[in-house]
Amino acid sequence: MPESYPREIIEDLVDDNLEWNELHDMMSSFKDADRFQQVRDVLQERVEWDDPIVLPYADHLYVVAKSEDRWLIKCDCGHEFCEHDENWKADALINVRDSEEEYREIYPKDMHPHPEYMELREFFCPGCNTLLEVTNVMPGYPLVHEFEPDIETFYNDWIDEPIPTPEGQSA
Repeated sequence: MPESYPREIIEDLVDDNLEWNELHDMMSSFKDADRFQQVRDVLQERVEWDDPIVLPYADHLYVVAKSEDRWLIKCDCGHEFCEHDENWKADALINVRDSEEEYREIYPKDMHPHPEYMELREFFCPGCNTLLEVTNVMPGYPLVHEFEPDIETFYNDWIDEPIPTPEGQSA
């Protein structure tokens, strides 16, 4: 068991480029004490903005520190959505597929949901038009808010590290 995985392996982990056996070995072994920091470092180096990443939130989305106690959801491109405890989807561009014609653009004939019973919602970043999420729900169903991170508990009780702040960043 390595004390800490090489940077290239952490980059492959972030990029979802590990073979299953490598990933399985990594998941089954003891975790590096600094694994979370290693992943954050890789992600931070890939974005062009300076706000410190507090948590990876979803593909292309991060919780970032704007101050000591204010955290926003931010996209790779730099677009800021909302506070970390709000639903970012309400600030996204939303394409709703709710007709036979729109479903046929992406599904084979007779392989899509019935438009009267389901609609496909595609959520895009207003800053870069990256597709961030797709949900299939009943028409009129509210926007689902899947995840509200408890940043203080995660940092204080789980990883026992200080929460990153803009002031705490090294230049």
